Amino acid sequence: MLQGLIVFFRASFSFFALLILTRIMGKRSLSQLTFFDYVNGISIGSMAATLAVDLSRESTPTLVGLLTWSFWVMVLALLSIKSRFLRRLIDGKPTIVIQNGKILGESLHKYGFNIDDLRMLLREKEVFNLSEVEYALIEANGQISVLKKSQNQPVTAADLQIATDYKGLAIDVVSSGKIIQDNLKLLGLSEDWLKESLKKQGLTIEEVFYAELETAGNLFIDLYQDPHFPKERSNG
Repeated sequence: MLQGLIVFFRASFSFFALLILTRIMGKRSLSQLTFFDYVNGISIGSMAATLAVDLSRESTPTLVGLLTWSFWVMVLALLSIKSRFLRRLIDGKPTIVIQNGKILGESLHKYGFNIDDLRMLLREKEVFNLSEVEYALIEANGQISVLKKSQNQPVTAADLQIATDYKGLAIDVVSSGKIIQDNLKLLGLSEDWLKESLKKQGLTIEEVFYAELETAGNLFIDLYQDPHFPKERSNG
């Protein structure tokens, strides 16, 4: 029983320590993570797990190791923002693997890639013919960036000299049935405006799961009719 309580408190402490440290260190999407980021994440997670459940070790050395590792990750992250050389040293740099439509075999071998790996990465970018590619680069995170030949690029409105309306980011005003007051203020709108807009469509706020206001002024609404979104109960 005593051991169970110790594990509970150590695991709780480790959990919140890890939460705080990851928030401080910042966040990247998985697609942005480099191999060095993965190694750091695994190492920090391993130390946090040891701190949580390994009762054969004192918690203090493990905690010091966790904080020290996190400290150097943050220091290097801050320094790499200011130093291009350090960024290249830690994360590496993009490598051209196709140039002027020609595959650079030496660059592929540098990454340990073969032609099948390259074709797979290109297919993920919806490129199924190598003849369509002018340039391709392997980024530091292992993802590929592709520039198609001009004749293989899709026609845009600018190519056809067609004027288009501005389209920015939509802003959510209702989420999980809750009105987002901060976003309404940001838009210069009020809760009364929102309720009136819903009323014009024969709806009440209680029926709305999600709503966002588009730049064109259209209000997109998703209702609680979807069974995957059960209506939240009020605590009142």
